[in-house]
Amino acid sequence: MRALLFFVLLLGVVANAPAVDLEGEQLARYHDLNAELRCLICQNRSIAESDAPLAQDLRAIVERQIAAGRSDGEIKQYLVDRYGDWVLYDPPLNSGTLILWAGPFVLLAVGLLVVVLMMRRRRSAPVSEPSLDRDRLARLLDDEKPRPSSDDDDSSRERS
Repeated sequence: MRALLFFVLLLGVVANAPAVDLEGEQLARYHDLNAELRCLICQNRSIAESDAPLAQDLRAIVERQIAAGRSDGEIKQYLVDRYGDWVLYDPPLNSGTLILWAGPFVLLAVGLLVVVLMMRRRRSAPVSEPSLDRDRLARLLDDEKPRPSSDDDDSSRERS
């Protein structure tokens, strides 16, 4: 039973082993490219960070392409042709990706415009004084009768 378990574990390690061994500059290129390519399943992670099966396949493709002597640009173009611009973390500026590049700046400009217009409107609005109902105020003041102070009470007691 232990031999079977050992065989299964060994098979799993061999299956996940890279198909081609890269060294030196090729290994550095491999890691750089993996960091620049987006996992199509995870969407927020690079293929270097992702454990998804598709990310493993993409890493294997990158590794084989580097071993075949292709440049970084050729490898990226191969993946873009196959999966679209979405596979790149830094998509190129073209008509399809223009909203990605210009969108944040347009939203910032609209937000600043709204703030400026609100500030102008607030500044140009006439300052209205609170309306006073003078008749009501006079009635309230008339209804209040002055209360005798404690000195007045003492003097009135002395007279009695």
